[in-house]
Amino acid sequence: MSKPAVIMVKDVMKTEFDIVDGVCSVRQALSVMEHVETKCLIVDKKDKQDEYGIVVIGDIARLVLAVDRSPDRVSIYEIMTKPAVTVHPEMDIRNASLLFSRLHLSRAPVVDQGKVVGIISYTDMVMKGLLKFV
Repeated sequence: MSKPAVIMVKDVMKTEFDIVDGVCSVRQALSVMEHVETKCLIVDKKDKQDEYGIVVIGDIARLVLAVDRSPDRVSIYEIMTKPAVTVHPEMDIRNASLLFSRLHLSRAPVVDQGKVVGIISYTDMVMKGLLKFV
């Protein structure tokens, strides 16, 4: 029996994503969002010792839209998850999938040497990884 191919996160991640400041409003963040297909916003670090945050579109739907809060009056920092769970670009997508399952994640920033280099989601792992490579 042959050993399954190793497909790494870097092989299937999205490399275009949006980074916003935590103090901006939800409306401001959405108005500058260029990569809607990632379905999330990365919240930038305040300084070198800080951690990245993440806001997925579902957070905005649950915490702003569903409870009738004004997107002009809600700051990104109020609804973000921080620190964001991150993955390394050299991680096998099988391990990334296990991590997502255990932590109930839908997507995560890919961080290399302290900088976000991409976004990975279940969709990327299945459609670009499992479907194309395995």
